[in-house]
Amino acid sequence: MKFKRVIAQFYPDNVILAEQLICDIFFSLNLTGVVCDVPLEEPDEGFGTDTLPQPEICSITGYLPLLDSCDHTLETIRKKTSELSHLNIKVDIKTEIVDEEDWADAWKTYFDVTPITDRITVKPEWKDHDAKKDEIVIHLDPGMAFGTGTHPTTAMCIKLIETYLVPGSTFLDIGTGSGILMIAAAKLGAQHITGIDNDEVAITVARQNLAKNNINSGLFNLSCTTLDKTDTMPYDFIVANIIAQVIIRILPEISIRMSQESTIVLSGIIREHQKKVLAALEAHHLCVIHEEYSDEWVTLAVKHKTYAQPVFIG
Repeated sequence: MKFKRVIAQFYPDNVILAEQLICDIFFSLNLTGVVCDVPLEEPDEGFGTDTLPQPEICSITGYLPLLDSCDHTLETIRKKTSELSHLNIKVDIKTEIVDEEDWADAWKTYFDVTPITDRITVKPEWKDHDAKKDEIVIHLDPGMAFGTGTHPTTAMCIKLIETYLVPGSTFLDIGTGSGILMIAAAKLGAQHITGIDNDEVAITVARQNLAKNNINSGLFNLSCTTLDKTDTMPYDFIVANIIAQVIIRILPEISIRMSQESTIVLSGIIREHQKKVLAALEAHHLCVIHEEYSDEWVTLAVKHKTYAQPVFIG
């Protein structure tokens, strides 16, 4: 099958904001294989983002199946990205036709074995790695789905799952992507894990990655759906690594799936939008028990106010 590669090159004052807004456009229009090529500052030890090369020009790349609707989607992308000019974000859209086999594996050159915490490591399926005693290794092939562990938002989520997840917990991953956070939860002792995503490709990739990690099929459930269409049963632990605007929009649905003791981890938030997220949490009687930062990205661990007891992370 042929695809149209869509490359959004941009020249912003605020790289993180531009990255988030352009990715939001791509994801809302169901582009797959989205890759962010932006310069990253030196991350906290263990995050591993220094495995990626530093680009000369910032860009976001995604792929559209070469169907009749492709041109209409591309025109929508051009229109939406041009509207970012009022934020001093200038975007140039470039396209080219490619065969699936020409691009599906090309990005793998830049994905290496990545230590996330002192004991959790993400290992691409095609790389060798000698695991240390008691090391938790996540075997991963993200394919066309988001989530390799090298992005700060994913790494921070894993760090907070490791810190706050109680073995035996039920776990919900909203926007599961590659399934990396579901795998981390399973290997850290979650009793049952649920993952949802509105992209059928992501569900397929997540299922394959769970199998690669020998996660028992009876331990998890995957659905191509949205949160408002899922059961309202409470979960002990909920994670949403999306973007601030979506988190705020679905927070009412998240809150009704929490018990008084539940912990939630919210990520994909840039500092500029943190106050809006905090205001939304306050409106639902939720409070932050820990804030994690990497560059301009923020990840929050949250509980009901009556059960909030901050935990120090060294």
